[in-house]
Amino acid sequence: MKFLLFLFVGVVHLLSLNSGKAIYKNDICQRTFQEIKEEIACYGDVAKAIINLAVYGKAQNRSYERLALLVDTVGPRPSGSKSLEKAIQIMHQNLQEDGLENVHLEPVKIPHWERGEESAVMLEPRIHKMAILGLGSSIGTPPEGITAEVLVVTSFNELQRRAPEARGKIVVYNQPYTNYSRTVQYRVQGAVEAAKVGALASLIRSVASFSIYSPHTGIQEYQDGVPKIPTACITVEDAEMMSRMASRGSRIVIQLKMGAKNYPDADSFNTVAEVIGSKYPEQVVLVSGHLDSWDVGQGAMDDGGGAFISWEALSLIKDLGLRPKRTLRLVLWTAEEQGGIGAFQYYQLHKANISNYSLVMESDLGTFLPSGLQFTGSEKARAIVEEVMSLLQPINITQVFRAGEGTDINFWIEAGVPGASLLDDLYKYFSFHHSHGDTMTVMDPKQMNLAAAVWAVVSYVIADLEEMLPRS
Repeated sequence: MKFLLFLFVGVVHLLSLNSGKAIYKNDICQRTFQEIKEEIACYGDVAKAIINLAVYGKAQNRSYERLALLVDTVGPRPSGSKSLEKAIQIMHQNLQEDGLENVHLEPVKIPHWERGEESAVMLEPRIHKMAILGLGSSIGTPPEGITAEVLVVTSFNELQRRAPEARGKIVVYNQPYTNYSRTVQYRVQGAVEAAKVGALASLIRSVASFSIYSPHTGIQEYQDGVPKIPTACITVEDAEMMSRMASRGSRIVIQLKMGAKNYPDADSFNTVAEVIGSKYPEQVVLVSGHLDSWDVGQGAMDDGGGAFISWEALSLIKDLGLRPKRTLRLVLWTAEEQGGIGAFQYYQLHKANISNYSLVMESDLGTFLPSGLQFTGSEKARAIVEEVMSLLQPINITQVFRAGEGTDINFWIEAGVPGASLLDDLYKYFSFHHSHGDTMTVMDPKQMNLAAAVWAVVSYVIADLEEMLPRS
């Protein structure tokens, strides 16, 4: 969900280069916006140094190479798995060896689900083995599977209209893809809505902008008081084929087998590292991505790229000998794919210090060629962020869009902390999202360099301002 915040009396600013102290009256900064613009403009040379190091200098391709080493070594990193915990331990060591400060692990409890063996075979009107991916937290089928006739629908409304036909069947959703936020409701709620009308299982058309017979997994949610039924995603191609068959009056029968199991919550960690602030060390600008992934592909795009440009941002700043006034904190979240489980526990642990968070940033929508920054905050904070983004003119990435968000930072944004997320090519992103195709082959080192430069410039400059971003 996206949250939008408005208006605050007061403005941030700095007095860089001994330009004098900000004047306060009743704890409200009286600096003019013109003074703020002039102050931010003083960071032009620093921004160019960060860009040069990340894009053209010794650090170019570093985030890509670091990511490739991890995902080629560890592979996918589902919540509760040994591979995720191995990745966390490797990253803990990597951050220490990189010379970052206050590197530590913060314990959390996270879900543990495993898909097991799974298959779906169309028995009528012809034999056809279907590609499927069970959805996170789904229950399994009986060992012999579920064999039943299919009811194909294109929406929840159609399911309701045809509810009497659904009892004892497998509901297949062939919902059209509009955008991710609208279409994903079928993946998340499909099993519950099908169970309410007496279905035995549900199969959901993958939430993808493009498919080459690729199923896409993801989390789904059961509801108290509603029977739990097995649920999985199928390919766009199979969903459309069954829709055509049904429109001709063909009887469709599927045998579904799923060995999925839910286990007790597992021990895990959020991984934290910092560049400690020189003047206001207790105040924080947080940069982040999540280290866990689904159990298919390599989790390179979702969200290895976001995690590694966040690490790279701190590395670039450290390598240039920069130390912002405020602490720059890296958090690599765990169990984001299960609904931000690790991030929620981090929020519960740290929310007592919420007034010390100037900005929370999360990259979880790919690290392809950046379009700009999505931002949620007061209009005065937005104006400041727009000035900061103007420092990225050398690489022509200066736009500030509405609706900064991220599963792991939404807790803070809801509570009034300004939030930002990286925006790039979402059509490409959702072609590979949660599928076997999410591998290093999708990633582009030059685009990751640019994304890292954006992340480092924004986080450093905002962390170095004399005052925090104003809130509404």
